[in-house]
Amino acid sequence: MSTTPQSVEHLVLMGVAGCGKTTAAENLHQALGWPIAEADDFHPQANIDKMTAGTPLTDEDRWPWLESLRDWMSSQAASGTKTIVTCSALKRSYRDLLSTAEGRVFFIHLVAPREELADRMQHRDGHFMPTTLLPSQLATLEPPALDEDGVTVVSQPTPEQTLDAILAALEHASQPR
Repeated sequence: MSTTPQSVEHLVLMGVAGCGKTTAAENLHQALGWPIAEADDFHPQANIDKMTAGTPLTDEDRWPWLESLRDWMSSQAASGTKTIVTCSALKRSYRDLLSTAEGRVFFIHLVAPREELADRMQHRDGHFMPTTLLPSQLATLEPPALDEDGVTVVSQPTPEQTLDAILAALEHASQPR
């Protein structure tokens, strides 16, 4: 098991649909033992209905959802629990809100080629996000800036290789600068 930066309380796996957030979170859970929160589980039904119908969410739709996720992260940190969170966190303003959770919030931006993202979305079962929303997600995405706390990791050919890349990035992030 690799170490994570000592002060990290929350690892947020972020990126557009299909980038591998859920699989990476499950693998990180196995490696670190931290509980996982799927941001999708925090959406109110109205948001799920909109996305299922192929309608992109607005910022007004997202703020209460992001606030509830942030509040959950803070409650976990207050009880001494470190977390793994999956959340698209497409805009800097969304990440800024999540960063107000108690404890250090470290973002792992997972990226993959557009064609691979679409292919993954078409072949996953039981998810409400249709492939038709991928272009709006890509258009909305504001990649993390250099002054944000996190790293970008390219999705690898296998989930195990992606986990290794994430753990290597976390190891590098824990080194003195």
